[in-house]
Amino acid sequence: MSSDSIDPGLLRKNTHSPSFFALKRASSGQLDLVDFCIPCNPYFPTPEMFGQLAGTLEQILKYYPSDADTITAELCATLGLNPQTVVMGNGSTELITWIDHLLVKESLATPIPTFGRWTDQPMETGKRVDMFQLHEMRNFEFEVDHFVQFVRQRGSRVAVICNPNNPDGGYVPRHEVVRMLDHLIDLDLVVVDESFLDFVNAEAYTSVADEARIRPNVIVLKSLGKNFGLHGIRFGYLVANPALAKVIRAALPKWNLNSFAEVVVFLLREHREEYAESLRLLARDRLVMSQQLASLPGLRVFPSQGNFIMVKLPDGRDGVGLRDYLIEQHGVFVRECGNKLGSTSQFLRLVVRPQNDVQRLLVGLGSYLYGTASPATLAGAIPDLVNSTEFGSFNGVTDTNGFNGVTDTSAFSGATNPNAYNGAANANAYNGVTDPNAYSGATDSAAYNGTTDSPAYSTVDELRSYLASNLSSNVVPGQANGNGASQGSAYESDRYGRFEPQAQEARPA
Repeated sequence: MSSDSIDPGLLRKNTHSPSFFALKRASSGQLDLVDFCIPCNPYFPTPEMFGQLAGTLEQILKYYPSDADTITAELCATLGLNPQTVVMGNGSTELITWIDHLLVKESLATPIPTFGRWTDQPMETGKRVDMFQLHEMRNFEFEVDHFVQFVRQRGSRVAVICNPNNPDGGYVPRHEVVRMLDHLIDLDLVVVDESFLDFVNAEAYTSVADEARIRPNVIVLKSLGKNFGLHGIRFGYLVANPALAKVIRAALPKWNLNSFAEVVVFLLREHREEYAESLRLLARDRLVMSQQLASLPGLRVFPSQGNFIMVKLPDGRDGVGLRDYLIEQHGVFVRECGNKLGSTSQFLRLVVRPQNDVQRLLVGLGSYLYGTASPATLAGAIPDLVNSTEFGSFNGVTDTNGFNGVTDTSAFSGATNPNAYNGAANANAYNGVTDPNAYSGATDSAAYNGTTDSPAYSTVDELRSYLASNLSSNVVPGQANGNGASQGSAYESDRYGRFEPQAQEARPA
């Protein structure tokens, strides 16, 4: 790809990333773009579903859709929800706008970094936004008690959290979110934005939508576009008690949803199994991609339960230059987070994608960060895992549905309680174990089912070997050497068993 295929200035025009269409126009439609910026579901809809949509395209474009109540009733029938508690919008952003206009009177507290509309929208209407900084040293982990204390100190009347959070993908366990709702029962409103919650596999029961239906001051927000990889359709919904939902519904136009949204909603009932399979495949890809990124010297990978992964570049490296380089030289579009409040341009958000695309990303990252001789040389260090017999098994198991060979895909250690990762009887114990590297008591952070051997999957070792042999001066202390042997405890699993390179400084308790 030629370096002048796209003007980097397009990427710097405003605080939001340019659309895919804007990038295509800027390259005269010739850009072979791999999008690691916009969080999509690469496995859903299926090609067959796209074929169905294509077959009805003329009718979709020519005829009016049904009213919002009709489309909402079908969605609720599919998802098992009460239509009186559900309001559909033309994208979750429309619902955020009306929540701000109708229910946020004075102030709103939210962690940062987070989805930009939760800070920008209330500021645009003159509200005070109280920003609760999540700390890199703690992996941007959200702590309920600290947030509640912050809300009390600032006197905030509305509180908002995204779960999982965007851009880092941090997940707050359901029981902790419920505890927060209990503490903030006296606020005007508490919003839990669950736009990416379907991608979570940390526990079996994740949503607090059932709580929102019966609480006086809670709204749960959902984004169908993010879940289904269909951002262009613009459809989302919220769940709240009937009285609160009625306030929002009354403000919306009767025909605020388009015909594409209607057709897709009516397709969902027939394709729920395909959607569930897409989530399983994406969770698999997320784990593999996290391990691959963590193998790059100096690159810090943060634990994620979303369909994206946040990384921090090595010291002295800036995400703006990397973003421009990747799109010019490799046709790879990434999200640089310098314009997100609470973040800097040293952070990137990378969407989880299939292995063929990830290999292209790794080649670009290696070339830019380490000055490798040529992309072709680095590419040789990354085998094609799509056709590998070990791709679906992270420690040599043949069951691609289970991370440790169990038949119950919701339980990572085979425990009968899906909330307990180490077999504890206490459902809340999965994030309270003393050994953060253990799913089922294993002492080796590379082992998912209690074994002490390394995973059979070898891409991380091969790429690390290449980098170590060519860039020995750049290898970070504690990371693996050229033979794949550990030089220290550089990689530890987070509380969900994901791997991240550990900073060498002491961490707060």
